[in-house]
Amino acid sequence: MMRILIVRVSSLGDVVHNMPVLADIHRHYPDAIIDWVVEESYVGLVRLNKHVNEVIPFALRRWKKNIFSSSVRKEFSLFLNQLRSRSYDYVFDTQGLIKTGLVMGFANTTKKGKKIGLAHKTDGSGYEPLSRIFHDKSISVEKHIHVVQRGREIVAQALGYTVDTPPDFGLTVPDGHPDWLPSEPYAVFFHGTSRDSKKWPRQNWIEIGQLLEKSGLGILLPWGSVQEFDEATSLAASLPNAKVLPRLSIMDAALLTGKASFVVGVDTGLSHLAAAYDKPTVQIYCNIPRWRTCADWSDNIVSLGGPDEVPTLAEVKTTVETLLSKIQ
Repeated sequence: MMRILIVRVSSLGDVVHNMPVLADIHRHYPDAIIDWVVEESYVGLVRLNKHVNEVIPFALRRWKKNIFSSSVRKEFSLFLNQLRSRSYDYVFDTQGLIKTGLVMGFANTTKKGKKIGLAHKTDGSGYEPLSRIFHDKSISVEKHIHVVQRGREIVAQALGYTVDTPPDFGLTVPDGHPDWLPSEPYAVFFHGTSRDSKKWPRQNWIEIGQLLEKSGLGILLPWGSVQEFDEATSLAASLPNAKVLPRLSIMDAALLTGKASFVVGVDTGLSHLAAAYDKPTVQIYCNIPRWRTCADWSDNIVSLGGPDEVPTLAEVKTTVETLLSKIQ
């Protein structure tokens, strides 16, 4: 029985984009046991993948804040004990960073086990060449490759199969119905993002909100920072059908997304999560390449924009209307 470890620790979008690897493995090796090392904040999300066995929490983001404390040393020791409690036939790092390489280095393999990673940088991705020192085998892929396909190709080459199916993210929807989640159908605006250059104009969001209101959909507005809360509050003030949500955990966000009827979002991990759930989704890429992360595997998802290009209100309106016609 093959035992495999996936090392993909962060961020949200990267974790989501790596999930099809698990379904690929089980399609070709149904009895494989697959564990995953991931940042502690994403543990619950990875556990929603029906193909994962054990999720090993990694807390580097938190540890770095007080790295020399006795409590951090103790936690790190416990992490190593859990990581090394079994040996793996294959350990995969599809990210190619020093931190993921180090985790790979700490993991145990069987006598014939292999540690597999990416051989080189691909277009538009972060890559640290020193990560190769932790590999038993470094795999080359096309340099101009979609991030989902990149991970799938690395694992496929190592395990001897061909990637010939659309990506299967294997995600289930969390249970529960918190007070903030409506019973009637709703849309979600993932309007917040880490860079101002990736944002879409406020007035455009209002126009799309008014269009969705005519279709009978309320709009839920999540946020992740004080600035995003202020932006959500401002949008809600102009949209009678909009509601600002309380601050959500990753599991709350998965529940929100997994039960949504419609999603509009900029290039952010949460809009990629919506695409993984195959929700009717409009992804808005403002002045950045969309080819690397766009959801090109489903007719339910349309990605707009690109380098030196901000999707116009008319483009997004037309796309929203087209997708709405499929679900009404």
